Amino acid sequence: MPAHPSGPHRLDTAPVRDGDVAAIRRFNRFHTRLVGALNEHLLSSPYSLAQVRILYELANAPPDTPPAARELGDVLKMDAGYLSRLVAGLEGDGLLERTPAPDNAKRLLLSLTERGREVYAGLNAASAGEVAELLAPLSPAERRQLTGSMARIRRLLGDRGEARAFILRDPEPGDLGQVVHRQAALYTREYGWDWTFEGLISEIAGQFIRNFDPAGERCWIAEMEGEIVGSVFVVREDAETAKLRMLYVDPAARGKGLGRTLVEECLRFARAKGYRRMVLWTNDILVSARRIYEAAGFELLEEAPHRSFGKDLVGQVWGREL
Repeated sequence: MPAHPSGPHRLDTAPVRDGDVAAIRRFNRFHTRLVGALNEHLLSSPYSLAQVRILYELANAPPDTPPAARELGDVLKMDAGYLSRLVAGLEGDGLLERTPAPDNAKRLLLSLTERGREVYAGLNAASAGEVAELLAPLSPAERRQLTGSMARIRRLLGDRGEARAFILRDPEPGDLGQVVHRQAALYTREYGWDWTFEGLISEIAGQFIRNFDPAGERCWIAEMEGEIVGSVFVVREDAETAKLRMLYVDPAARGKGLGRTLVEECLRFARAKGYRRMVLWTNDILVSARRIYEAAGFELLEEAPHRSFGKDLVGQVWGREL
């Protein structure tokens, strides 16, 4: 199986299709129109996009280690001569200043003046306002999808500045169908289970929806880059017992502590609702899930062989006091 793409420079690259090139150029043209990058000035100010980017970098640089022009050029991937002219213009407007480095008087460090910080604050507020106006017509789900897609684009094109983070949220219409589909496809791919497993988890999800009692039951959806990457359910077994069901972690989210976080949320919820114990059913071949349960304090209560999902399996009941 090929390695997961790690950026724009990989050994397993395939020939680039003309259609892919055209699609990216089409998006670039759309984006430059959207943000007004083709205008001589940005955000109704006297400054160009390149100048505003310089102000942004200096405003957000560590105060104890301001950059020199060369370092700023490396960050912005900007021609040294062009950058020098831009810096000189901003310096002439009183927005930035150059000071000798403490350890090397010939190395000039760039920082914003008080007026430069005021100008940047105004531009930053105007930019945030434009983005808010752009997002206003979108629903919360569409906004998550948009920002997640942007994060995925940056990651695929080599931006490693931010770790891929997940969020937990309540389910929305369409989510549980996706959870059933993803979990069924994953278990078929990794364990060879047949479609009867999809029937089981479809029934569990359907019962959760039909019989949902918010006083003692809950579902969490885990989302990363706008995509569902995990889920878990807590349902009422009896007045004193909560049952954890359908813990799912997508391969894209493994190694990030998502499974542990989902189980911890279940335990926290169950305690808050007054349950005295929690139980769950799993199979012994689901080693990663079992490790999560053991780490969370669950103990194996009973096990028995069974024939399900086209396989000979060993079912297990785990539980713990709350």
